[in-house]
Amino acid sequence: MGNSLPFSTNIDILNKPLIVGEQVIPNRFAIQPMEGADSTYDGAPDELTFRRYRRFAKGGAGLIWIESVAVTEEGKSNPRHLYINENNLDSFKRLAYEIKETAMRTHGTNPVIILQATHAGRHSMPYGNKKLPVITHNNPLLEKDHPLPPECIVSDDELKVLEEKFIQTAILAHKAGFDGVDIKACHGYLVNELLASHNRPGLYGGSFENRIRFLCNVFKASKDLTPKKFLVTSRLNIYDACPYPYGFGSIPGQDIKPDLSDAKNLLDILKPEMINITMGNPCPGDLDNVLRMCTHTKEIQSAFPKMAVVGSGVSYMKDQSGELAAGYIETGVCKIVGWGRMSFAYPDFAKDIMTNSFDKNKTCICCSGCGKLIKAKLPIGCVVRDDIYNKLLKESLSV
Repeated sequence: MGNSLPFSTNIDILNKPLIVGEQVIPNRFAIQPMEGADSTYDGAPDELTFRRYRRFAKGGAGLIWIESVAVTEEGKSNPRHLYINENNLDSFKRLAYEIKETAMRTHGTNPVIILQATHAGRHSMPYGNKKLPVITHNNPLLEKDHPLPPECIVSDDELKVLEEKFIQTAILAHKAGFDGVDIKACHGYLVNELLASHNRPGLYGGSFENRIRFLCNVFKASKDLTPKKFLVTSRLNIYDACPYPYGFGSIPGQDIKPDLSDAKNLLDILKPEMINITMGNPCPGDLDNVLRMCTHTKEIQSAFPKMAVVGSGVSYMKDQSGELAAGYIETGVCKIVGWGRMSFAYPDFAKDIMTNSFDKNKTCICCSGCGKLIKAKLPIGCVVRDDIYNKLLKESLSV
């Protein structure tokens, strides 16, 4: 692969099914978890949520990775963050059913659907515009001249309670009809930050064994308490692009040079049948970062050839994303390829790539308009290709 990206015209390779554990993913396309911020205020899927996932199901991707779902009310990143619990379980059952039913009716295929369980950690903002951060340690790179007070640091006892909340979310995901759960450990949220808690005392910080304790405990219990067919996985930062001691995947004296030994050791312990790889906070969309993502994803896939690695970062290549994805599969970068913001702009991308009818006039243009909606605390979608979100953004700017 060298210093270039592995494009391929062998698009048919993306249409091959993949067996992961006891699940069959009908093709190599994945929808990455992209938060919509459009739940009801009690955390249930609302009409825009159902609309988005029906569109994804019609789009033909074989793996649909549901956006982050909070494990507690306090762990929500915004007031309209999905939050699964016993009181709204029926709404999540409906969501899982509608995805499966829509895909089967449209394509005759049964996508694998994964629910992403999360606690927003330092990004927690469950009740309005005021953040209520929960951190595992102070990080001067993020907090700069305004360090968060000691009461924001989650205690070991509180982490033990949160382990149970994650485990309960895995059980609820299975009850709702999802095929697996993702214990989210990326992009600066709570579990990701625990992996980088080099300076934290106690059971959950310092040594490698302590830093991975939370994730390992949740993984093991979630597997033990759900059927074998149910997938327990993670969207995992293999490195944070933060210097030691404030990042996972970095070592003393090497600035932000990635060292994947911790990630490999962690995966060797967890032994997931599938893992979704990402980096940074999140990894910015430019050519260098796409190449970096490709290179390090391949390093993980090569180290664990039996594991199904889900790769990221192809949306940036716009109408060439299908050829890049085919090259990823062909050259062993990963076994499944995920599209993130492209799915907002062009939910039919998978179907159209497979049928050689991809329309470059529908592609994501990487304008970060969806990011403007996030900053405006509005439901999130494509402001260029979807009139609903274009109208929301215009209305917010006119106020």
